[in-house]
Amino acid sequence: MVGQLGLRARRLRGAAGARSLLSTLRCIQLDPLDPMGTNADLVALARVDGIGRGDVYRHLLPRHAFEHFAKERCLLPASAFPQYRERAAETPWWRSSERMRRLPPSLVEDVLAEVRSRGPVATADLAERGRVRPLDWHGWKGTAKSASMALEVLWTQCRIVVCGRGPRGKIYDVPERALPHVHDLPAVQFEPWSLLERVEAAGLLARAGGPCWSMLSAVRTSSLPDELIASGQLEDVLVEGSSRPYLAPAGFRDRRFPRDDGRMRILGPLDPLLWDRKLVEQVFRFDYVWEVYKPEHQRRWGWYVCPLLHRGRLVGRIEARAADGALKVQELWPEPGVTFDRPALGAALTRHATACGVGNVRWRGAGR
Repeated sequence: MVGQLGLRARRLRGAAGARSLLSTLRCIQLDPLDPMGTNADLVALARVDGIGRGDVYRHLLPRHAFEHFAKERCLLPASAFPQYRERAAETPWWRSSERMRRLPPSLVEDVLAEVRSRGPVATADLAERGRVRPLDWHGWKGTAKSASMALEVLWTQCRIVVCGRGPRGKIYDVPERALPHVHDLPAVQFEPWSLLERVEAAGLLARAGGPCWSMLSAVRTSSLPDELIASGQLEDVLVEGSSRPYLAPAGFRDRRFPRDDGRMRILGPLDPLLWDRKLVEQVFRFDYVWEVYKPEHQRRWGWYVCPLLHRGRLVGRIEARAADGALKVQELWPEPGVTFDRPALGAALTRHATACGVGNVRWRGAGR
């Protein structure tokens, strides 16, 4: 798992390294919270040298990547766009049909025409087109601006793509400009292709279901996994001590990876190594729950807590912020029974502070 997900040795560097990483991982899960880099930053910084906070977006968007659903909302390599474009034409995603009921079709086409003529554009750049009743997800309301909702519809349909991020948020453009080398290429059949991609991205994908399947939940219960096993494209795997069956890439157990480089790595809360929390607990003996959306009184650890990986083991967890010219470490929790390498942590924090553009590392409290 650690080798499959690129966490043993850093042989990637700079913009080319970020692009190679996305091709290898298949997707990088997105989240907007940014205490010391977003989740996408943390995924890249754990694997690529010579990059800083925000570079994962600058090096990938546009041309090399786009955003859409895989394991939730993700950065995806540009090569995946033809498959998503065809799938979007067949199946509405992300409540697109509900949005369409609230918007006149002519308004959606009008927004597309504006993006095509003026793009790349941020949402705030669009002409005002009035208000609309927002969608409500259990108390969380979406946009009430008609133009913004039209952008969401066009994005889910792959008629526009996110091509960058600026001070005013995401920047959109039509795919023929943002992804000129792939936007009109033929697509392969979505379900087999996407399942093979997801298994490569997860390393081990539990057949019992869970958030790793996300938009592929119908595929999980179909005959396709067994068909791909029968054809030799996937393997059925059991992990010692567990009754949960997993799908693995063909030849997974025979793959060889570089020798571990000895670095301690700060993992993002949505790093692919952590997608399957039951698997993490079983094979690493590490109980991890991301508590960012829990009320404070229900948290065991903290708001934005990141696991620490060292020499193939999850050895602790840390909470820190990049602010006021420093990387401020608020708490450190070494795992019980682990010989914790503090010099390796110090080196990891120094590297991360540099990547975040701050001058030093500060610990909360005296004597820490």
